Amino acid sequence: MAKSQASKSKAGRTRAGTIIAFQGEPGANSDMACRAAFPKMTTLPCPTFEAAMAAVQDGKAALAMIPVENSIAGRVADLHSLLPHTKLKIVAEHFQRVEHCLVALPAASLKAIKSAKSHVQALSQCRNFLKKHRIEPIVHADTAGAAREIAEIGDASVAAIASSLAARIYGLKVLARNIEDADHNTTRMLVFSREPAHPDWRSAPCMTAFLFRVKSVPAALYKALGGFATNGVNIVKLESYLSGPQFEQAQFYAEVEGHPEQRGLELALEELGFFSEELKMLGTFPANPFRRKGWDAPTRPGT
Repeated sequence: MAKSQASKSKAGRTRAGTIIAFQGEPGANSDMACRAAFPKMTTLPCPTFEAAMAAVQDGKAALAMIPVENSIAGRVADLHSLLPHTKLKIVAEHFQRVEHCLVALPAASLKAIKSAKSHVQALSQCRNFLKKHRIEPIVHADTAGAAREIAEIGDASVAAIASSLAARIYGLKVLARNIEDADHNTTRMLVFSREPAHPDWRSAPCMTAFLFRVKSVPAALYKALGGFATNGVNIVKLESYLSGPQFEQAQFYAEVEGHPEQRGLELALEELGFFSEELKMLGTFPANPFRRKGWDAPTRPGT
């Protein structure tokens, strides 16, 4: 009996090792990103970012891929409120080319569409198209979920902005392709795991992500970041968030070039820790080739 349970437990862990979680329904852009970055893994749809990360923490998935920013619409909300509390580590980044489609019932036509449902990010990325065709944007929790709903309600005057994959899954017709406002529409995704990555900074460039909270004194941020300048460390990303009952505490999310084993970054982090009330390392991971070569580079993690 005990041997049977142990075998089942091992089999469950083996299956979880091939699963990557994402927020959304089948056919969502995050689903497509997971398939592109990890084609040998099975995708696991989750209702929220928190649920996707919990799937990894609970051992139901090996990885979770979460969007963090878009080249048109800016940063993606919600993730940063989860970072201070998660035990997961960032182990990779992926850049996903986003191609939005206007999808509707098979009998629908573009001229007959009065409104379109989609995630707020997708709607903002297609603002010009919607305005040109006088289509009313309606916010939905998810791009693929909006497509599924269109298939269910049976109203030919309502469309969804979703992927071509979602259109195939839910039996919808693509009325227009590539309707995003700019052809560089790209979403950057972060990959989370229970175990940290251990990239070799000697063979390829690395990125390091962390959270910190400075002391409430004049010039605290200036002093905290001074070590990065004096040690030649490039700060790629720095975002602030106010917290506390009176919004009096400033917390920062940062990404820098380099590995903590490199002397320059080691010294910079040491100085940051001295001037900070809190410092949480979120992970070190390989810099995606997209950063240097754009779409001319292979963007799958590890390539």
